Amino acid sequence: MIPTSLLQVAQAVGGELHGPEDVVIRGAAADSRLVHAQDLFVAIPGDRVDGHEYVDVAIRAGAAAVLAEKAVAAPHVLVGDTVKALGDLARYALTQLPETEVVAVTGSSGKTTTKDLMAAVFAEIGPVVAPVGSFNTEVGMPLTVLTADSGTRTLVLEMGSRGVGHIEYLCKIAQPRISVVLNVGSAHVGEFGGQQAIAQAKSEIVTALPDGGVAVLNADDPLVASMPVPQGARRFTFGESLDADVRVSNVVLDEMAQPSFRLQYRGNVAEVNLKLSGEHNAINAAAVATAALASGMDLASIAESLSTARPRSPWRMEVATSPSGVTVVNDAYNANPESMVAALKALTEMGRNRQARCWAVLGEMKELGAESLAAHDSVGRLVVRLNVPRLIAVGDGARPIHLGASQEGSWSDESVWVPDATAAISLLEKEMAPGDVVLVKASRAVGLEKVAEAILADGHAT
Repeated sequence: MIPTSLLQVAQAVGGELHGPEDVVIRGAAADSRLVHAQDLFVAIPGDRVDGHEYVDVAIRAGAAAVLAEKAVAAPHVLVGDTVKALGDLARYALTQLPETEVVAVTGSSGKTTTKDLMAAVFAEIGPVVAPVGSFNTEVGMPLTVLTADSGTRTLVLEMGSRGVGHIEYLCKIAQPRISVVLNVGSAHVGEFGGQQAIAQAKSEIVTALPDGGVAVLNADDPLVASMPVPQGARRFTFGESLDADVRVSNVVLDEMAQPSFRLQYRGNVAEVNLKLSGEHNAINAAAVATAALASGMDLASIAESLSTARPRSPWRMEVATSPSGVTVVNDAYNANPESMVAALKALTEMGRNRQARCWAVLGEMKELGAESLAAHDSVGRLVVRLNVPRLIAVGDGARPIHLGASQEGSWSDESVWVPDATAAISLLEKEMAPGDVVLVKASRAVGLEKVAEAILADGHAT
């Protein structure tokens, strides 16, 4: 953030100034544990925690002032809604960075991995700001914007949505010039009410593009490929489709299920060897390549950067090995039907290439609404069809996974249901053997990362 006076903050958010005008703000935080010197602490009232109760903690940690909805014992700007005011401040901050290119990505799955790859590739042409993890909400995204400064060449943003209008709101703040849509899947379908509503919500990142903007769209996903692009903006597609502008072909997986593949663009060809596990990441990488080409980078440089990029955000197809030689694929950050399929395919490829026994430790996929029972049943059946030798379904919400596997033809102890992560850990500790490969995956609220951590103990990253 460019150093900004408290008076400028008040003017930007339409708030009431209480304190010295010349207090200088150099950043922002909404969590008192993450405050740095000269930050603006954004006090957000929530259902369980009210940020106003942590003002003293934030000031002691170095916050220079507070964005608040009620008077506090510190220099502050008083507003009616601190979340909206945070967005207004981020929008103002970007007007002070005319040379910074904003690239935004959305999709039902793969957003965070794609954002991480994008940050690595765009770093080749100058300083990049991108969130660590999934700061993709009406709070997290503006906080990311406020970490950019005059030296930022590219601002990479992840945009999530839980309903129509959410991404439109985020785009009014960030105003991206390059917008990437990865896919339209089933994540949060229970909240949206159907895939068409999800597609409508995701398309907001495209309809917000300005004249001269670029829509980067997945040619393999009909709901994405058909998204209307505003007049004055350009459509740029990626995928395995023959008519994709940037085409992926010749995908081969190694023993870590890391894909090598060919990228083709306007007669130019480049080879990529990703350091991320999962065939689906070849398409995510193609999305990154397309955005980078739209920004003016050349294909050879993009391919080289993709080939050296390492995962940045935890618990997303994160591969590590325990001291006893068990390989763990920790994909426990989130789960939906599409990402479950991708992770299970990666698991079976790792097992096949290593001639190793595989375990799938799976928990509930949240927010699927009426589709939940069928979706979990389908995952269980897929485990059997992929010949995964051992399945552990964890928790009440995952019981249909076990039942689906059983009905598909899983007998004896090939598939079991356990009530919680502790029971899963106990079973694994008794029956795992050196050389086994264990996938751990569920929605974040399930907390299955505990299983991966218990297996690894003091393991080392591979």
